[in-house]
Amino acid sequence: MEPKIIDLSSKILVGMHVSMSLADNKTGDLWRAFMPRRREVVNRVDENFISMQVYQKGEQNHFLPTTVFDKWAVVEVSDADEIPEGMETYVMQGGKYAMFVHHGSANEFPKTMQSIFGEWMPRSDYQLDDREQFEVLAENYDPIDVNAREEVWIPIREK
Repeated sequence: MEPKIIDLSSKILVGMHVSMSLADNKTGDLWRAFMPRRREVVNRVDENFISMQVYQKGEQNHFLPTTVFDKWAVVEVSDADEIPEGMETYVMQGGKYAMFVHHGSANEFPKTMQSIFGEWMPRSDYQLDDREQFEVLAENYDPIDVNAREEVWIPIREK
C-alpha cells in the first residue's frame, strides 16, 4: 500500500461534530444526524463528504481505544457565509499528507489503518504530524459495500 504524498491547502468545512473515543464510538449517530441535513449546506465545492478526526495536541502519537477526540461529519465549502443552524465551521490547516485508498467495507478499515501505521509509516521517511486526519467519501458511499472506496488522508512531516 503506497500513498500519494500531497501538499494540501487549507479547507473551509461545514458540518457537525461529537467528542468520542473508539471505545465509545458515536460515528454512526453523527452521520445519521448530518446526512438528512446535508443539502442545507450551501456553497459546497463538490459532492464529497469528509469524515475527520481532530485530536488534542500530542494525542495522535499515543492513541488508545479510550483516547477522546472530536469526530466531524463535514463537507467542503467555498465560504462559510451561511451556516445552517446546529452546524459549525471548521478551517482545516492543510499541509503535507499521505493519501491512501481504502477499498472495502468500513469493517475492513482497521486493517487499512494497521497497514498504514504498522507497516508503511515505520518504513517511510515520514512521521505522523499533529494535524487533522480525515477520510473523503463519495456521495454514494455505502459503509457496508465490500467494493466501497474512500481516501484516507494522514498528516505527515519528515522524520
